[in-house]
Amino acid sequence: MLFKKPSYFFYAINICLLALALGIFIKADVSEDQKAKSGFQSNYQIYSIPTPEFCTFAGQKVSLHDPDAQERFDREMLTNVYWQSQTILFIKRANRFFPSIERILRQQGIPLDFKYLAIAESGLQQVVSPAGAAGYWQFLDKTGKRYGLEITEEVDERYNIEKSTLAACKYFKEAYAQFGDWALVAASYNMGIEGVKRQVRSQSIKKYEDLYLNTETSRYLFRILSIKEILEHPETYGFHVPFNHLYSEPATVIVKADISISNLTEFANENYCNYKLLKWYNPWMRKPFLNIAPGKMYEIKLPADRILNSPLASKVKDGILQLGDMKMDSIVKEDLILEFEYEVQKGETFESIAKKHNISKENLMMWNGFTYEQALKPGSKLKIKRVDE
Repeated sequence: MLFKKPSYFFYAINICLLALALGIFIKADVSEDQKAKSGFQSNYQIYSIPTPEFCTFAGQKVSLHDPDAQERFDREMLTNVYWQSQTILFIKRANRFFPSIERILRQQGIPLDFKYLAIAESGLQQVVSPAGAAGYWQFLDKTGKRYGLEITEEVDERYNIEKSTLAACKYFKEAYAQFGDWALVAASYNMGIEGVKRQVRSQSIKKYEDLYLNTETSRYLFRILSIKEILEHPETYGFHVPFNHLYSEPATVIVKADISISNLTEFANENYCNYKLLKWYNPWMRKPFLNIAPGKMYEIKLPADRILNSPLASKVKDGILQLGDMKMDSIVKEDLILEFEYEVQKGETFESIAKKHNISKENLMMWNGFTYEQALKPGSKLKIKRVDE
C-alpha cells in the first residue's frame, strides 16, 4: 500500500495534546473566575453607617438613644447613602434652589433646616404625587389656595419656587403656633396639623421621636435628618461633587406683565428667547398663553444672558424689564380674558361692580347664581365675563 494506517501511537499523541489544550483552557477559565471573585471580594465593599447619639433639627436636639429611633434614622441614612444617583442629584439641585429658599425662610423667621423638607417632599423637582400634591413643596390644590397660591388651569404657583416657599412658611408659622415645637411642625407637614394634634392628645406625648405614628410620618423627620446630614457632610459619606458640577441658580431678568399674552411661543421668539427656556424658567405657566385679569401682574423670568446680549439690554433697569419695552407685534391683547374672578370689596354692590366692568347687573347675578334677595359680602368671589358689545 502507498499509505499506511496511522498507528495507535499517533492517535494517543493527538488525544494527549487535545486533552492538554482543553486542560489549559479550563484552567484559564477557572483562573479568571477566581481572579474576578477575589477582585470582587477585595474591592467591592459596603459598610454599615455608625449612628450618632443625637441629631439636631431647627436648633433642637433629636435623641437617637431609643433603639426604635436608631433604626429609623439608620434606615434613612442607608437609603440615601446607597441610592447614590438620587443623592448626587439632591446635592446638585440644592445648590440651585437653596439660595432662594433660604432667603425666604430668613425673611419669614423660619429655621433654615426646613429647606430639607423640600428635598424630602419632591427632590426639588416639579413632581405630582398620586394624591395630586404638586410642585416643590407638594401642596394639594385646596391647601395651596388656602395659603395664598394661585392654582388654575393656566397658572399654578405650586411650581413657582419663591411663591410656594412663602406659602410653606405660612403653614410652618400656623403649625408652630399650635405646637411650639419645630420637629412636630415638620411631622405635621406630612400628617396634617389636626392629625398630629390628635396623636399628641391621645398619647400625652409632645416629642416627635416619642410619638407612635403611622409608618410614613414616623420616617418623615428621620428622612429629613438623613438628607441634612449627608448634604452638610457629603464627602464623609463618599459623595464627591466638584463645584463646577453643581447646578447653579441662573441669572434672570424679570418682566412685569400686566397685559394678557395670547401666544407665549411668539412672545418668547420675538424677544430673544424661546418657548422651551420660557417654560423652564417659569414652570408655573401651564398653558401656551397667559390670561391676566385687570389689576393683576405676573413676574416672568427670562434668561439674563439672552436679554443682556440683545437690543433689549438698554431697557433693563435693576434687573427688571417692562412689558411695554418689549416687542409685542399684536401678540399681546388686552381682550384675551374671557372670564376671571373678582373679589368683592367693602361697600360694593351688584350695581357698582357691573358698572365698573361695563356689564349688566342681571348678567352678573345670573353668572354667579344670585337672587335679588341675596346680599354681597366683602371678600367673596364673583365670576366676571367679557361680553361682545
